[in-house]
Amino acid sequence: MIIQEAIKKRILILDGAMGTMIQQHDLQEEDFRNNDLKDHTISLKGNNDLLSLTRPDIIKLIHEAYLEVGADIIETNTFSSTTIAQADYGLQDWVYKINYESARIAREAADRFTSKNPNRPRFVAGSIGPTNTTASLSPDVNDPGYRAVTFDELKSAFREQVEALLDGGVDLILFETIIDTLNAKAALFAAEEVKFERNIQTPIMVSGTITDASGRTLSGQTTEAFLISISHCELFSVGLNCAFGAEMMRPFLKILSEKSDFMVSAHPNAGLPNEFGQYDETPEEMVDQIIPYLEDQMVNIIGGCCGTTPDHIQAIAELAKNYKPRQITYAH
Repeated sequence: MIIQEAIKKRILILDGAMGTMIQQHDLQEEDFRNNDLKDHTISLKGNNDLLSLTRPDIIKLIHEAYLEVGADIIETNTFSSTTIAQADYGLQDWVYKINYESARIAREAADRFTSKNPNRPRFVAGSIGPTNTTASLSPDVNDPGYRAVTFDELKSAFREQVEALLDGGVDLILFETIIDTLNAKAALFAAEEVKFERNIQTPIMVSGTITDASGRTLSGQTTEAFLISISHCELFSVGLNCAFGAEMMRPFLKILSEKSDFMVSAHPNAGLPNEFGQYDETPEEMVDQIIPYLEDQMVNIIGGCCGTTPDHIQAIAELAKNYKPRQITYAH
C-alpha cells in the first residue's frame, strides 16, 4: 500500500521529537566521533545528525520506539544535514553519508514493522530543516540588503540532501520548520528538479512554523500567505510544526485546513519550553488540546515536535483512531 492510499483510510500518525529522545542518553563528545573523526579539530557534541554514523544503535532504538507505539511515518535523523548547516562543524563533505545512512536506518526499522503487519505499512519521511540562515532576511541590522546565502546556494545544498535521502530509501520528503518561505522555495525547486531527472513521483510534505501570536513566520508571512506562496507545487501535504503547543497552533492550523487543497499535517510541541528549555506538557495534557483538531476534522497527519516522546505519540495515536481524517474537495 502506498501512502496516498493509506491516508484516505485514516489519520496517519507522525513520530515525535528526535532531539528530545537523544537528550535522554546524556551523550558525550566521544559519542559523536568514530575512527574517521577521531582527529577532527572541531567539537562535534550536539551534532545529533552525526549520530546516524557514530551511534546508529541509538537512532535505531528511537525509530523503533515510535513505531512500537503506532507511528505510521518516521522521520530520518537529518534535520540539519545540509552542507550549510554542517559547515558549523566542518563536515560539509560528510553530508551525503549522513543522509544516506540516516535514511537506511529508518528504512530498515519501518520495513521490519511493515513485515509484522503488511496491512499497516510504515513509511519513512526524509526530514529537511530550514538551515541556519535565511534568504529573505539580513543577519546584519546595519545592512538590510545583505544576504548570507543565495537562492542558488540553498538549492544546491537542498538538492544534495534530497538525492542522498532518496538513495537511502525514503518514501517521501518532509521540508519542516519553515521560517522563511524563500528557503522553502529553493528546497522545493531542488526536489522537483531531482524528481524530474529521476522520473519519480516522491510525495513532498511541507510544514511551516508560526513564530508569534499574529500567525506569521519569522520572515513575516501570514499563514495564508505562506500557503499561497507554495501552492504552485504538487504537494502531498502542507502543515505546521514546532514553535507553539497544540492549543496556540489551532487557529493557524484551521486556516490551512479551510483553505488548502492538500492534505494537512500538524506536529506541535509539547507546550512551550520552561526556563530551563525543557517541555513539561504531559501526553494527557497534549491530547486534550489536540481533540479539537480531530473533532473539527482539521488534519490528515498528526504527530509531535519538540518535547514529545513515544508516550505522547502513543496517546495521540490512541485518540486519532476514533476520528475520521479531514476531507478535501480535490487533491493536487
